[in-house]
Amino acid sequence: MKLLTSLALAFSLALPAGAAFAEASEDSDKPVPETLGFVEWLVMNDTSVRLKARLDTGAKTSSLHAVNVEGFKKGEEEWVKFQLPLGDHEDQPSEGTIEHEDVILEFERPVHRTVLIKRKSAPSQRRYVVKMDFCIAGTVHETQFSLTDRGNFKYPVLLGRRFMRDDNILIDSADSFIAERECEYNTLEEIAAQVD
Repeated sequence: MKLLTSLALAFSLALPAGAAFAEASEDSDKPVPETLGFVEWLVMNDTSVRLKARLDTGAKTSSLHAVNVEGFKKGEEEWVKFQLPLGDHEDQPSEGTIEHEDVILEFERPVHRTVLIKRKSAPSQRRYVVKMDFCIAGTVHETQFSLTDRGNFKYPVLLGRRFMRDDNILIDSADSFIAERECEYNTLEEIAAQVD
């Protein structure tokens, strides 16, 4: 019995890395997963703003940099308004005629839910969660984003496990910016013209 187990293990280790997965994929309805780096470019659909996103398997819910977050009622529904200041993360390509600090995007979205975030050595924090469309690696997705001030973080967007699971994404934690396709985005000047 030990010999059979050892042979089966040796055989499975000898297969190319994708071979066992390819067989499993043929039997399932899910498409073959796409592999992305631990950091990729993301473009928000409604504004065409390009942001760096960290893909983090340690987080369940994705989060988006947002300041001046305020809930309000729209009819009977709960909505939230927030701002995304582009000066906090200067990722947007520019032609040099406008400063990043001069462009602040404003959003209003229905509240999908609220979530209580537990933090080390700080009080728990309740955050609004909204659904938003975005493009990554040439494909449009929708996921839930908790809204929080990420101004002190390197990346304005964090994509969590819920996005990876729902959209069949694998992460190469040793590499970044490996997406084979790009998403269209606007320059800082084009975005500023939309805001005015």
